[in-house]
Amino acid sequence: MLVDHAKIYVSGGNGGDGCNSFYKDLFHRKGIPDGGDGGDGGDVVIESDPNLQTLLDFKYNQHYNAARGGHASSNHKAGRRGKDRLVKVPVGTIVKDLENDLVIRDLDRAGEKVIVARGGAGGKGNSKSSEATRGEEGETRTLALELKLVADAGIIGFPNAGKSTLISKISKAHSKVAPYPFTTKSPKLGMVKYHESSFVMADMPGLIEGAHAGRGLGDRFLRHIERTMILVHLVDIVPLDGTDPLENYYKLEEELRLYGENVHGKPRIIVANKMDLPGAEDNLKIFKAEVGEEVLPVSALTGEGLGELVKAVYEGIKNVREERFEEDNDQGRDQGPDGQP
Repeated sequence: MLVDHAKIYVSGGNGGDGCNSFYKDLFHRKGIPDGGDGGDGGDVVIESDPNLQTLLDFKYNQHYNAARGGHASSNHKAGRRGKDRLVKVPVGTIVKDLENDLVIRDLDRAGEKVIVARGGAGGKGNSKSSEATRGEEGETRTLALELKLVADAGIIGFPNAGKSTLISKISKAHSKVAPYPFTTKSPKLGMVKYHESSFVMADMPGLIEGAHAGRGLGDRFLRHIERTMILVHLVDIVPLDGTDPLENYYKLEEELRLYGENVHGKPRIIVANKMDLPGAEDNLKIFKAEVGEEVLPVSALTGEGLGELVKAVYEGIKNVREERFEEDNDQGRDQGPDGQP
């Protein structure tokens, strides 16, 4: 079960109190201030973990508190620092402050960390101040966690186009497969091998008209493909409901356009699925003539054309990576040594 939204409450640890203490002996009857400083409170830290794929745990455990700092004692002994609280989330999690709706960090790489609630400073002892002070309270926040899956390629298509069958054949991902629509309720990731390399492909739930506006939770599903490099538009070339493959193709392309250029502008591979069915060849000829772009014919059920598809997806991802690398280099050349133009 993919849970991609959660609300949590975080609190940094309170600082420990400073100590009021005086050292007295035969030579110092008035006493010498020797109270130590209190320890700082611990921080709440969020870290992205590649072994996690859902925010489900945060539905049942919403409160995360760091430890408070230790109180100081005499003889200049400082209190211990409070222990940090580490909270692990899936890679691709966006952390927002709900009070101002500002993004704190987009954790789109494994092992990234961000402090979301700082601990309070420890109080000062009377050896450094005229009077010992209490520790400060730790920072408290209400956060929204929003997960956007990180995948190299995303499979999109209308319900029952064969997306689940396709990803189960080319990767080790096992989505539910059945001869009726909406068997996939949430996005699923699969690792696809190509010779000595590999890439991550996401199987998106079937989209319908109005998906860009949230119909059928389409806007939540479309959000997950914002991070992909390329899209694989899977077309059912012989729809069982008698609809026109070409019309279905244009409808889904319009949904991508309405959702936004960050999705619609991505490179894509058009794939005609179910070529094993009667009438597929005739429908493909009409479809290719109208679309005017390269269309890869496959049968996810029999495996026909899947090798060519995997190669095309790998090459598409490779091209995007090279383009981004060149863009980064060009930006670096446009700036001086200090990063300024």
